[in-house]
Amino acid sequence: MLKLSKKVEYGLIAVRHIASLNNQISTVKEISEKYAIPSDVLAKVMQRLTKGKLITSHQGAMGGYTLARRAEEISVMDVIAVIEGTQVGIAQCFAEEPQNCSIFHACTIKNPLGKIQHNLEHVFNSMKVSEIV
Repeated sequence: MLKLSKKVEYGLIAVRHIASLNNQISTVKEISEKYAIPSDVLAKVMQRLTKGKLITSHQGAMGGYTLARRAEEISVMDVIAVIEGTQVGIAQCFAEEPQNCSIFHACTIKNPLGKIQHNLEHVFNSMKVSEIV
């Protein structure tokens, strides 16, 4: 079964949380405690989201995170791509270079799987953070 990684789940929860508060500053501690997410893992996820320019880090005593763009402009795929750091695919030939698959040329299911991959990408790209708030 296709499933998102825990880090992607945590990233989506964090981005959704920030968006639900009308983009008020949120902290790792606040999000971690509210959703029972390990704070050390969430901190790393937040770093990736910041580096990927999906959220903005605010330093200082009242610091935390806000969305870098409006929730309507951030897709679920944006979050997945920033956290996973690579092409996300349902099979090896879609997640990596096709030549890394030992049966790529003889494979009889790559075309049907390609359609599924395309449809999943479309859903993840078209669903915005504002829709999951």
